[in-house]
Amino acid sequence: ERRKEISKLAAQFAEQARVSVRNVRKDGMDKIKKLKSEGMSEDDEKFWSEEVQNLTNDFIKQIDEILKIKQDDILKV
Repeated sequence: ERRKEISKLAAQFAEQARVSVRNVRKDGMDKIKKLKSEGMSEDDEKFWSEEVQNLTNDFIKQIDEILKIKQDDILKV
């Protein structure tokens, strides 16, 4: 039972990490929009927006993989 509680705690930490990654993505997208209004080309805006989104997806995937491994490790008797 205690292991399940610890596993849930690990999931909460993982969710906090995902939220942090999304916040960084939002900041990056806001900066790209600001640069667009200052004269960045649409091609550059699209490239950097996709790059930021791809990095976000990669890091969230890593968080999910690490959480799965950690939960398996915690629940192993």
